[in-house]
Amino acid sequence: DQSDATKIVVTPKNPRVLKSHSILLKCQSEYDSHLKHSFKLSWRKDGDELPVNSTEDGRIILDRDTLFISSVTQEDQGVYTCVARTSLDSVTAKSQLVVLDVPDPPEDLLLSENQNRSVRLSWKVGASHNSPINESIIEFEENRWEPGRWQELAHVLGNDTTTLLSLAPYMNYQFRVVSVNAVGRSQPSKPSLRYATPPAAPDKNPENIRVEASEPNEMVMKWEPLKPVERNGPGLEYKVSWRQQGVEADWNEETVKKHSLTLRNTPTFVPYEIKVQAVNNLGSGPEPNVTIGYSGEDVPDAAPSGVSVDILNSTLVKVFWFGIPRDRVRGHLGGYKVSWWKTKSMLDGKRHHPEKHFLTFIGDRNYGMIPGLEPFSEFRLTVLAYNAKGDGPESSPVVFETPEGVPEQPRFLRILNFDKDSVTLSWGLPKKANGHLTGYILQYQMINETHEIGPLNDVSVTNRSTLSWKLSGLSSSTKYKFYVKACTVKGCGKPVTEEGLTMAQGSKGIGKISEAVKPTQKFHPIEALEPGTEYTVRLVTKNWVDNNSIFEDVIETRGRAYAGIYDGISTQGWFIGLMCAIALLTLLLLTICFVRRNKGGKYSVKEKEDLHPDPEAQSIKDEIFGEYSDSDEKPLKGSLRSINGDIKATESADSLVDYGEGEHGMFNEDGSFIGAYSGSKEKGSVESTGSSTATFPLHA
Repeated sequence: DQSDATKIVVTPKNPRVLKSHSILLKCQSEYDSHLKHSFKLSWRKDGDELPVNSTEDGRIILDRDTLFISSVTQEDQGVYTCVARTSLDSVTAKSQLVVLDVPDPPEDLLLSENQNRSVRLSWKVGASHNSPINESIIEFEENRWEPGRWQELAHVLGNDTTTLLSLAPYMNYQFRVVSVNAVGRSQPSKPSLRYATPPAAPDKNPENIRVEASEPNEMVMKWEPLKPVERNGPGLEYKVSWRQQGVEADWNEETVKKHSLTLRNTPTFVPYEIKVQAVNNLGSGPEPNVTIGYSGEDVPDAAPSGVSVDILNSTLVKVFWFGIPRDRVRGHLGGYKVSWWKTKSMLDGKRHHPEKHFLTFIGDRNYGMIPGLEPFSEFRLTVLAYNAKGDGPESSPVVFETPEGVPEQPRFLRILNFDKDSVTLSWGLPKKANGHLTGYILQYQMINETHEIGPLNDVSVTNRSTLSWKLSGLSSSTKYKFYVKACTVKGCGKPVTEEGLTMAQGSKGIGKISEAVKPTQKFHPIEALEPGTEYTVRLVTKNWVDNNSIFEDVIETRGRAYAGIYDGISTQGWFIGLMCAIALLTLLLLTICFVRRNKGGKYSVKEKEDLHPDPEAQSIKDEIFGEYSDSDEKPLKGSLRSINGDIKATESADSLVDYGEGEHGMFNEDGSFIGAYSGSKEKGSVESTGSSTATFPLHA
């Protein structure tokens, strides 16, 4: 039997690892399966065998075919060998570990070629730790102005080890060097010897000369002071020169140590020419540049003139004005402010407590747009100029009126008296009419669950006091969507909408509406209701402005008898026989009663009424209550939404209070509650399967 030779390889091959990082070496091997029991692996570093036990507190871990080193140091650099032995052969594989680190600090700093404003600095670099040095940074510290603070002075690219440094006068320097490679920066070198430069006159003047906001008749000039390295010598001061532009020929001068100067008793907001020059014990800086600054501002002392208003629509106007003269601004013009306030409504003539609004228009302009005004209202408007000190005087108020606009949507839409082919709609006034109402547009269309919709039908209501309408010619058992929008001469506003389902053929549940019930009444008769039927009875105000009933209860009229118990029961033979027997018994009882009556006998009038509703009473009821239908009837504010004949009132956030100004709970004819009502709820007997709703708006 011939065995295969053992093969091994170490991965990764020749890794380069940053100091303090970790490395995992793996020895992958192939050997003859017959030699499995004699196969052994071991590791060597630079020829010396590494012990199997972990070393240096677990930093180097040997585990059969792996070698793991955490927190790599410079000492870990070297050649690592994996040795594989069997009873027949021995093979090795190597990997060289290179550890990368920042350079060691430079050494042996030397100063030469001493000049007043320069010196040459030379140094020796430290070890680069397998990554070449690509830059040297020279830093300085001076102990005259900022002792102990090291600042960068120069950068030397590549591996050069000498450079000529440019220096400032009147400084006492020392230098140090930092080496840089791809890994990072070295620690700084030890400092060089001190090197002092002689003083000189300033080389530059202050910058950023400006006049800051100040009081009227005052001017505060400011500038950026020179940095310590720019002073060049002892005794630094600033010579300030100024003169009023175009007025004074000679310069005024004053020398100060600080970096500002305040002039008093200057004219308000006039231009000055200003110069600032640096001076020390050895001389002056170069000739300074001239800066223009303005003396202190004051608020404008004139109002814009020629203010006019161009009305664009019912909520938007354009305002024009003539700006104030430049010499009246008394500062840098910030812009113009337009103020306006509503004085009265053109609809009711009511005066309004003035609530001021304003818009700011920045810069030198002579017009502005004012949006969001209330339609059909009277306003007053003023314009003023402003600057950094504040607002100038307002112009005289201009009065203007906004035209009528379209109304807001009606407060509510409710559905009353759903029949199989008709419906009565009732709606509220719009929250804001924005003009004189001319009427309403009613629209309706069929809708169904598949999102198909029928054509939109329009009805125009030209009587603006009409707040209800009967729509006829509808299909039975059909869902409709209704829309009502209020209109002025300018057009119609957004619609209020409601949906409902007409009744099936032959179904009941039509609401009835009574005539006036006096506020002093304690009770009111409801006549000729269907026997054995459940009713909802409501007492509401005449102009039903919200959903709150004064009184509401469910009653049930006494039934004659149940027509049947189960569907189809009347087709059963036993039932027919039973009915015949009852009919015979009833005939017999009627005969006996007839005989007794002829003899002067009596029976309950109530039973008679229950069994036979009085036709005359029915006609009286029709006269008193009526079935609310035509638009000529008195308006009804409110609605009942009917879905499959189950009529219930919808909720509304509207309040009675929104519609009147009366006191002590009293409201007038245009909308509401007249007096206090007392009523008690009496529960009727619950015997019937029928259901309907009657609603009785209170007519005062």
